[in-house]
Amino acid sequence: MVAFNVLMDTRSVSRAAHQLNLSQPAMSAALGRLRDYFGDDLLVLQGKRMFPTPYAESLVPMVQDTLRRIDALITTSTSFDPETSQRVFRLIASDYITAAVIAPLSRHLAHVAPGIRLEVVLPSDGSADLIAQGAFDLLITPEEFINPSQPAELLFEERHVIVGWNKNPIFKRTISLDDIVSAGHVSVHMGNQRTSAFADSVMDKLGHFRRIDMTASSFTVVPWLIIETDRLALMHERLARCMAQMFPLAMASIPFSFPAMREMMQFNHARSADDGLAWLRDELRRHSALD
Repeated sequence: MVAFNVLMDTRSVSRAAHQLNLSQPAMSAALGRLRDYFGDDLLVLQGKRMFPTPYAESLVPMVQDTLRRIDALITTSTSFDPETSQRVFRLIASDYITAAVIAPLSRHLAHVAPGIRLEVVLPSDGSADLIAQGAFDLLITPEEFINPSQPAELLFEERHVIVGWNKNPIFKRTISLDDIVSAGHVSVHMGNQRTSAFADSVMDKLGHFRRIDMTASSFTVVPWLIIETDRLALMHERLARCMAQMFPLAMASIPFSFPAMREMMQFNHARSADDGLAWLRDELRRHSALD
């Protein structure tokens, strides 16, 4: 089933062999056995590319579901001990979450769970699908981006603040709405669809339109774009606190009603009884708590 799944994903015997750390003849032999068992070609050569047959396509979701269940069985049937575990957790999280939460957690794990590894990738338009497929253990994302068909838990509620260069004279007084809308801003748009960050979307919904001087694709580059300028940015409080330790930044409260962002942790329903994943979620909550 693993060989079938990788062959359907790569649609190439050589790439599948490389991914499974097998020789190409061994992978060809595996494909031959699959063809004999199912009585179907499964992959057929058209020109220089291989394409799955309709029958093979119909098998893909069943095989993937079976592999997810086997993986869940393995992870839940073995007692989890963080001090001795060699487990790899695969996470989908923004650079903001990585800097503000996962980085301090990783420093803690180096002492209490030295064998555990974390693999973190940035969110994409298909992140929720990757969780549904069981390809990743955990997706950390604002509530509006979760998949309602999979379980999710609250990680924390995030307040946003106004951030700027600490020599910007605007921070020497109480900042007003007029100060905010008249200043130049740095905003963040994410992914191929250029999705607006939570704070930027809220500002637009409230009708507080600002002059956007620069648009970035990453939260952690924002400090570089506001220091030594009069630009402002709306930033997550946890990230602002983290960045203020490394950059000459000042922060202030938003001077009008602004909703909190609910940051969620989503996982595949097959992992609901996974003791290791439950432990990781608890650790994430503990290291995301504000003083």
